[in-house]
Amino acid sequence: MTEHKTKPGPKNDITDVPGIAVGQSEDASVNTGVTVVLPESARVCACDVRGGGPGTRETDLLNPSTLVDKADAVVLSGGSSYGLGAADGVTAWLGGVRKQGFSLVQAPGVPPSPIVPAAILYDLANDGDKNWGEMAPYRQLGRRACECAGAPLLQGRAGAGFGALAGDGVGGLGSASYVSADGLAIGALVAVNSFGSVKMPGTNAFWAWAWEEGTEFGGRRPDPKWRPVADMPPDTKLGAAAPRQNTTIGVVAVSASLTQAQAQRIAVMAQDGIARAIRPVHGPTDGDALFVLANNDGPTPDPMMLTRIGLLAADCVARAIARGVFEAENHGQK
Repeated sequence: MTEHKTKPGPKNDITDVPGIAVGQSEDASVNTGVTVVLPESARVCACDVRGGGPGTRETDLLNPSTLVDKADAVVLSGGSSYGLGAADGVTAWLGGVRKQGFSLVQAPGVPPSPIVPAAILYDLANDGDKNWGEMAPYRQLGRRACECAGAPLLQGRAGAGFGALAGDGVGGLGSASYVSADGLAIGALVAVNSFGSVKMPGTNAFWAWAWEEGTEFGGRRPDPKWRPVADMPPDTKLGAAAPRQNTTIGVVAVSASLTQAQAQRIAVMAQDGIARAIRPVHGPTDGDALFVLANNDGPTPDPMMLTRIGLLAADCVARAIARGVFEAENHGQK
């Protein structure tokens, strides 16, 4: 078998995938934020939802049997159902500033329709000021995130992960990438607000420690004598779990050219990264969802290449989860 020299990209985040930019905005008084993944042009997009309490927008449109196969942006937001409004701001910005979107038939005076899938996490009970009445801030946060796209990607307490929690500790937003010697680039961006724990019970080591590159999330290792035990870990949000209150949401970008069905398969495989990094996961109170954005002009993979992409995508997701929490714990807001 050919040996592939694969390592993290120069920035070790999703923007190592060519043509991908990320914009983020936060409202510290509300203790919430928004992250927008903004490709330079519409890209093939698919989604896989595993949680029992998801909050999403436009995911039905990403089924390979439907009319549209590309998305203009993907939005991750805090705010629970209010946070879906962030996609309104992104849609307005794409249509009004970029003049970008889907048109079945172009006609004078008829604007395009930007395709903006979105997923939300629950951060309404994190002590921020949520007394916004009828004026939730998410539309404005979505637009502001678009205006910030292209700035260096901040991890930890940033964007959609600004007010997140993971298990009984802090959550956050993390990203990681792989770039191979044969030109393949894969990156993941994940907002971690999980019911389950990202750490092995009784230790400070991450469940994802085996996939760590260098010391990107602290170089922590469990005691060799540590063994997992059956049943629920003690550091989970057992006290007040309810539908839509816990979610791990993210985006995987790849430099390969994929059909929507192939992108869907990568999304399914990438969900394994969540299972490697969080325990328990995909339960009835989780809203776990992953999107995949493919390149428009990269190589078209055969089944073996597609399997390799899915494997690396899952590894990136696991690393991104641990990085997000590590950065939030150790580097504060930004």
